[in-house]
Amino acid sequence: MGKRIRAGIIGDYHPLVQGYAVISEALQHAATALAVDVETQWLPTATLSSAVEQDLAGYDALWCGPWGPYQNMDGALRAIRYARERRLPFLGTCAGFQHAAIEYARSVLGLANADHAESNPDAPLAVIAPLPRPLLGRTGAVVLDPASRTASIYRRTEVAEQYRCEFGLNPEYLAPLHSGGLRVSGVDEEGTAAVLEFREHPFFVATLFMPERRSRVKEPHPLITAYLAAAAAA
Repeated sequence: MGKRIRAGIIGDYHPLVQGYAVISEALQHAATALAVDVETQWLPTATLSSAVEQDLAGYDALWCGPWGPYQNMDGALRAIRYARERRLPFLGTCAGFQHAAIEYARSVLGLANADHAESNPDAPLAVIAPLPRPLLGRTGAVVLDPASRTASIYRRTEVAEQYRCEFGLNPEYLAPLHSGGLRVSGVDEEGTAAVLEFREHPFFVATLFMPERRSRVKEPHPLITAYLAAAAAA
């Protein structure tokens, strides 16, 4: 094996939730394809303190996983901000997508009250709101911006991916996010934001869908492979 990569998986681990094991397996698929060694470590949100620099020291990449709401939203947001500001390769899936949008709204756009309607139904600034149609257990088309990093990774502008979520980006905050540099680079069949990317970063991509569910030993997912390759190149 080649370079050893430490990937921190932000989320609250539950042994009975199959999705967590799928992330580790998907990373192993990509590591094998790249001839690198990957070590995964779960980072419960409650352990991500205000001393996040110490909590995350030594990690080469961060992945903010699904299955929210998190036990400690602030801990997850601190870790996402750390990856964004330290230019650490970052991938967010499902809840990771949702919290990447909230972190950017709070930290960059100055919307201190930006929140998640699932954990705070009365949020005055619900950047993440209920989807018009829940995407639970659905596989659907994702249309990618041809000029986006994500399209270049897939080498196509339309893909099919699996979802398991009921909340997504509130379209009212689409323009402010774009003005700050966090852009929607993929949408679902109904025009709902499905991919976010920050282009002024070595690798910062968040997806409302769960690419880890489509990864296989002989067909590692291209997005996950690109994420791990960015960590290996750092």
